[in-house]
Amino acid sequence: MIRILVTNDDGIDSPGLHAVVAAISDLGDVVVIAPDRNRSGVSRSITLGTTLVVTEAEVPGARLAFATDGTPTDCVRMAALGLAGEPPQLIVSGANQGLNVGDDVTYSGTVAAAMEAVMNGRPAIAISQQSLQLELGYPLNATFEYTAMEQFLRGLVVHTLKHLDDLPTGLVLNVNVPGLQPAEIAGVEITKLGRRIYRDRLELQSDEGGMSRYSLYGDDPSHHEEAGTDIAAIGRSCISLTALRFNLVDNDAHEFVESWPLDGFLAAASDGDTALGGVS
Repeated sequence: MIRILVTNDDGIDSPGLHAVVAAISDLGDVVVIAPDRNRSGVSRSITLGTTLVVTEAEVPGARLAFATDGTPTDCVRMAALGLAGEPPQLIVSGANQGLNVGDDVTYSGTVAAAMEAVMNGRPAIAISQQSLQLELGYPLNATFEYTAMEQFLRGLVVHTLKHLDDLPTGLVLNVNVPGLQPAEIAGVEITKLGRRIYRDRLELQSDEGGMSRYSLYGDDPSHHEEAGTDIAAIGRSCISLTALRFNLVDNDAHEFVESWPLDGFLAAASDGDTALGGVS
């Protein structure tokens, strides 16, 4: 039986994770390894220099479940190294409470867990659920409903498992589901990542005894209006599916820096930068 790992960044008690397990529990040997608390926004961070605490947990529909004080990436790494037996053949991360669209994917622990699967040679699905308030930002005290997510994810997992041997190497599918009932969803779009407009600001909150406290992140972000993006798809009441890759190399930038006098930089450092003509 195919082993499926379910993880997330909202924590093992998150309703989104439980909804994922309920949707796919009969499609394989489902195991859960998830953070013991909310670890949203930790991206691909890992735990170094200390041990990880792991406790057994119960998630209905999962054969095994573990909670850990590690990060989402730690969870996937532990699964790959045998915490729940044989390594998983498919990783599902989510369902995140709130969208992971555009530039947000670089901060997301949900997406990072899926990316870690690629490092272990396994395909992965990261799935995120918009709230019923239909926000495009980061909801607080929002309400979530998972019926459409469960239906779509189940079909996606079934199809993925049927084609497991034919999938492109390093496949990560980032899925975002509108906060709508199934009948209200207009369709599914294959999209590119949108671009956020962040509205962060640094504000001093207190300054006492040599200790300053700042708030950093302000209002919810806006976005650029661009066709074909995940943000645009959500705005049209569509499920967004974006295929991601781990390769961060920018070939165009490589061509640009090839014109730089790179071989002369070491010599310039030893003779007071005269080889570069100085900096003005």
